Amino acid sequence: MKKTTIWMLGVAIAWSVNVKAQTDTKMDQFISELMGKMTVEEKIGQLNLVTGGEAVTGSVVSTGVEAKIKAGQIGGIFSMSSPAKIRAAQELAVKQSRLGIPIIFGMDVIHGYKTMFPIPLGLAATWDMGLIRESARIAAVEASADGLNWTFSPMVDISRDPRWGRISEGSGEDTYLSARIATEMVKGYQGDDLTAHNTLMACVKHFALYGAAEAGRDYHTTDMSLHRMYNEYFPPYKAAIDAGAGTVMTSFNDINGVPATANKWLMTDVLRNQWGFNGMVVTDYTAINELIDHGLGDLQAVSALALKAGVHMDMVGEGYLTTLKKSLDEGKVTKTEIDEACRLILETKYKLGLFDDPFRYCNEERAKNNILTPTHLAKAREIAGKSFVLLRNENNILPLKKNGTVALIGPLSNTRANMPGTWSVSADLGNTPSLLEGMQAALGDNVKIVQHLGANLLSDAAYQERATMFGRTIPRDERPEAEIIAEALTVAESADVIVAALGESSEMSGESSSRTDLDIPDTQKRLLEALLKTGKPVVLVLFTGRPLTLTWEHGHVPAILNVWFGGTETGKAVADVLFGDVNPSGKLPATFPQNVGQIPLYYSAKNTGRPLAAGAWFEKFRSNYLDVTNEPLYPFGYGLSYTTFTYGDIQLDKNCMKADEKITATVTVTNSGNYDGEEVVQLYIRDLVGSVTRPVKELKGFQKIFLKKGESRDVVFEIDVEDLKFYNNALEFVAEPGDFKLFIGTNSSDVKETNFSLH
Repeated sequence: MKKTTIWMLGVAIAWSVNVKAQTDTKMDQFISELMGKMTVEEKIGQLNLVTGGEAVTGSVVSTGVEAKIKAGQIGGIFSMSSPAKIRAAQELAVKQSRLGIPIIFGMDVIHGYKTMFPIPLGLAATWDMGLIRESARIAAVEASADGLNWTFSPMVDISRDPRWGRISEGSGEDTYLSARIATEMVKGYQGDDLTAHNTLMACVKHFALYGAAEAGRDYHTTDMSLHRMYNEYFPPYKAAIDAGAGTVMTSFNDINGVPATANKWLMTDVLRNQWGFNGMVVTDYTAINELIDHGLGDLQAVSALALKAGVHMDMVGEGYLTTLKKSLDEGKVTKTEIDEACRLILETKYKLGLFDDPFRYCNEERAKNNILTPTHLAKAREIAGKSFVLLRNENNILPLKKNGTVALIGPLSNTRANMPGTWSVSADLGNTPSLLEGMQAALGDNVKIVQHLGANLLSDAAYQERATMFGRTIPRDERPEAEIIAEALTVAESADVIVAALGESSEMSGESSSRTDLDIPDTQKRLLEALLKTGKPVVLVLFTGRPLTLTWEHGHVPAILNVWFGGTETGKAVADVLFGDVNPSGKLPATFPQNVGQIPLYYSAKNTGRPLAAGAWFEKFRSNYLDVTNEPLYPFGYGLSYTTFTYGDIQLDKNCMKADEKITATVTVTNSGNYDGEEVVQLYIRDLVGSVTRPVKELKGFQKIFLKKGESRDVVFEIDVEDLKFYNNALEFVAEPGDFKLFIGTNSSDVKETNFSLH
C-alpha cells in the first residue's frame, strides 16, 4: 500500500472517530440538560414499556395509558402500528407531557412486516447471508413506513431440542451459523444510519440461554457450565452486539440459579464489562413480575433486583413504575441506578433521531408506497424458494411435469392462515396466496389441480384452540375420518401424481408451543398411508416450524419437500420448486432425529470416553442405544437438489501453520447432474487434542455457489488461528498447538477430510 493511501486512510479513520466523539458529546450534553429538568417520577416513567393494543381515534388505548403518557410515565409502546395511531400517541407525549419527551414504538417484527419472509429457522436454511440481510432491510423499510422504529429481533437462541417450540424463531443448533445470521439481521434492520426514517433499532434476544430450556419446555429452567455458555451459546449474542445491536432483551430462564432478568453477572459483568455493550436492556413480557414466582421476593424486591442487575426498561409489568420511588426512599436502589437506566433509554431515542423529529416515522405516503411492493413480494418469493429443503426424492419424482394431472390433497393445501408461520402478527393474509392459489397462478390450464381438504390437521383440540388464539384457525372437516379419506382417494384416482400438503399448523410451533410428540398428527399419517396405497407417486409438502420425527415418512414417501412456513409468497414459491422453475438449495440448520428419545441430538457433540465406531449400531459398553442407531434421520447441513454435486479431495497449501499464518484449503466441486443448481459447501474443523474436551466437528465456514450442469469450480477456504480458538477452563480465548482434522462436504456427515497442525 502506498504511503499516500495509508495517510488518507488514517485521516479518514481519525475523522470518523472525531465525528463520533463530537456526536457522543452532543448527545451527552443534550441528555444531561434534559435529565436535569426531570423529576425522579419522570425518570422512572421512562423505564416503563406498555402495550398499545388496537388504539382508537382520540385515545391511545382504553386502559389508562393516555393519562400516563401525559404524566410522563411511559417511555415506550409496542404492538401499535400505522402512522395515524402512532402520531396520535406521539403527539400526546411531545405536546401534552411536561417535558415533551418522545416515545419509542416497537413490535415483534421477527421475519418480515407485511411482506412476510420464511420463519427464522427457514431463513437460516437458505445459508445465504446476503438474502438474510436483505429480508431484514425490507422488514425495516416496511415497519418504519408504518410508524415503528424498534424491533424485538433477532432472536439468536441456540436450540438443540426441537420439542421447544421457539426453535422456529431462531437459526437452529449451530453457533457459527447463528452468529453469522445475527450479524446480518442487525445490519439489515439498523442500516448505516439509525436516524434514517427507514431503519429499525434491533433488539437481540433472549439474553441468555433461553433455547436450552430443560425438557424443551418453554420458560423452563436452564442449567449449564460456563464452558458451554462461552463456547456454544454466547457467541451469537456477542456477534449481534459486535454488529451494533442497539438494545438487548432478557430471557425468562434462570442461569446459575439466578433468573436472567435479575442476574447482575449476566447483565453487567458479561454484557457490559466483558463485551462492551453500551445500549439499553429491556425485559421480556412481564419478566420482572415473574421473578416473584421464581422465588426472589415481592414486586418491590424483584424490581429493585432487576434495576441493580442492569435492566433498564420494564415491559408491561409496571414494577418499576409502581415501586422504584419507594425503593429509592428506603435506600434499596440509588438515584445513580435510576439515572443510568433513564439515560440509556433517552440515548436510544436520541440515536433514532426522535428528539430532532418525533414524527419522522409517521409518513402516510410511505405507508402507502413502501409496503407489500412488487419488489418486496418478488424477494419474498425468491427467499422462500431458497429456504425449502428437499429431504427425499427417490426415482427423481421431482420436479413434476407441467403436462399431467395433480391431486392436491391435505388440510394445508388451501389455507392462507398457515403460510406466514408463527410470530407473523402484522401479516396481511389477504395478500397471502394459499398453496392451491400459488399452483394455479403458476400453471394455469397446463395442469388440472384437484384440491381436497382431506383429513383434519389438528388431531388434538388443544392445537386448534392454540391456533385460534392467534387468529390462525385452520378449516376443519367435521365428517368422520373414514368418509374424508374415501373422498380423498376418489379425487386421487383421477390424478397422475398426488401432492399431500401436511404437517404442523403455524401455531403448533413458536412461543408456548412445546411438544413431546414430534410426529405429524395421526389423522394426517393415516391419510398419507391411504394415499400411498393407491400406487401413484406421492410428494409430501411438509409444513413445520421445527425438526420433526419423519422416520416412517422417510421409509415410505418417495419425495419430501420441507417448506417450513415460507411467508407471504409460500404458495407461489412451493409451486416454483415442485415444477422445477427453482432448484431447491436449502440445507438444514438443525438436526432431524429418528425419534424423540435421541433428543438432544446435534452434530457438534463430544466424543465421550467410549465412542461408538462410525457406522456401527450397537456394541456393549459403548455410548449407544439398544433400539436405534446414534445417527440422525437427516444431519445438520443436509439438503438435496434436483442435480448432484461431487467433491474432489481436499488440497492444503501446507500441513502445518504457525499462529501468525494461514492455511488454504481447496476442493473442486462439480455439478455432475442434469440441472443447474446451487450448493452450500461446508467447512468443519475438529481439534483432536485439547486441554478440555472438544466437539467432533465444528462449522467454521461455508460458501453457497451456483454451478451450471457439468461445471466445476475450485472452492477455497482460508483457515487462520481465530478459527481454532475456544474458551478454556479459565475462560481464556485461546488456540492450543496440536493436531486438527479439516472436513469439507455437502453436509455435516458427508464430507472429505484431511489433517493439519498448529505449531
